[in-house]
Amino acid sequence: MYNPFAVAMLAFEAQRVVELRLVKMSWGGAAAQAEASRMVSEKISASIEASGSLMMGGSLDAVVARYREHVAENTKRLTSDA
Repeated sequence: MYNPFAVAMLAFEAQRVVELRLVKMSWGGAAAQAEASRMVSEKISASIEASGSLMMGGSLDAVVARYREHVAENTKRLTSDA
């Protein structure tokens, strides 16, 4: 079953990661370059993971829940770097 609350929470939580990444990248340097590379590789990995889950019969809710886990990990990593 589709849970619009979980999708809305994912949107709000992801916005925080976008903010943290933009701040980190605005400082420039090697850390910014590493973050940009990490961001691209994470996007590709998450897309492959979500596609595989859906092709194997996974639900949209399971995909959203997994994305929220990734977002929470990124939030934790980016706030501990500060």
